[in-house]
Amino acid sequence: MIITKVLSISGIDPVKLLGQADENLRYLIKRYDAHIVLRGDNLLITGDDAEVDFLYDKLNRLIQEVKKGKAITLDDLKETLESSFAERERKPFLETYRGIVKPRSKGQEEYIRALNENDIVVCVGPAGTGKTFLAAAKAVSLLKNKRVQRIILTRPAVEAGERLGFLPGSFKEKVDPYLRPLYDALYQLMPLSKFRQLLEDDIIEIAPLAYMRGRNLNDCFVILDEAQNTTKMQMKMFLTRLGPNSKACITGDVTQIDLKNNQDSGLLHIMKILQGINGIKFVTLSEEDIVRHHLVKEIIKAYEKNGF
Repeated sequence: MIITKVLSISGIDPVKLLGQADENLRYLIKRYDAHIVLRGDNLLITGDDAEVDFLYDKLNRLIQEVKKGKAITLDDLKETLESSFAERERKPFLETYRGIVKPRSKGQEEYIRALNENDIVVCVGPAGTGKTFLAAAKAVSLLKNKRVQRIILTRPAVEAGERLGFLPGSFKEKVDPYLRPLYDALYQLMPLSKFRQLLEDDIIEIAPLAYMRGRNLNDCFVILDEAQNTTKMQMKMFLTRLGPNSKACITGDVTQIDLKNNQDSGLLHIMKILQGINGIKFVTLSEEDIVRHHLVKEIIKAYEKNGF
C-alpha cells in the first residue's frame, strides 16, 4: 500500500540533518524506492507502507539528535538505518539491487526476522515457500551494504553422494545444474551484468559441498541448499567451516530426502542436536507459506494426503 508521512524539521538547522549539499538526503533517495522531498519545514516520504514507516522512524530519531545539537554525518545516517530494522512491531524486509524484498506470509516474516537476528538460520519447508530465494536476498542485502565481502553458494552435487568426476564436462559444467536454483534466485535480485561480474570476480562463488573440506570461510554469507541430502558428517564439516564475520543459511525439505537411509540426513540430525543454541535459529515453513502458482499448494496437499 502506498502512503505518505510528513516529518517536521521546524526549529532545526536542515544542514545538520540532511548534510552538506544535501549529502544525506541524496543518499536516502538513491538507496530507497520511497520518494523523499523537502518542502519548507517538512520532509515528505511517499512509498510502500513498510519502507515509509521504516524511514519515518529512523529520520525522526535523527531529528531528535539534531535538536540536542548533533550534526548528522553520512556514517551516522548509515549506522542508524542499519540498526535494529527488524524490530518486532515492524514488518521486516531485505534490501537488494532490485529493490525491497518483503515477506508474503507469516512464515516468511518469521524467516526474514531470523535471518536478520542470527548468525546461523536453518529453514525447513516444502517447495515454493521461498526458502532459497529469501536466503539469497539476505546474502545480496549484506553484500550490497558491505556487511560481508563474499557470497558462497553450496549444495550436495548429486542426490546421495557427490560423484562429480563421473559427470561429463568441465568443473563449471558439472556443478552448474545443481546450483541453478540459487542462480535463478540471484538473477531476480540483481541485474544479470552485475551477477556475471560478481561471479567473474569470485565475489559470488559456487562451492559444491564435496570441495568445502578444509576451508575457512571468513567475512561471507554462505547458503547450503538442499541440506536434507547432506550426511551427518558433511553437515558437521560445513558448520565448522564458518569463520569470523560469517553467517550461514541452511535450507531443505525433509520430505525429499534422497539418501538411502533418511536418518543419515545431516539436516534431520542438527534439528535434534542444535536446538536452543544462542545465535542458531530454526524456522519451519508450511504449505501456507507457498508463494508459487496457486495450484502448487493444492498439489503438495494432495501428495501428502496420499502418503508422499
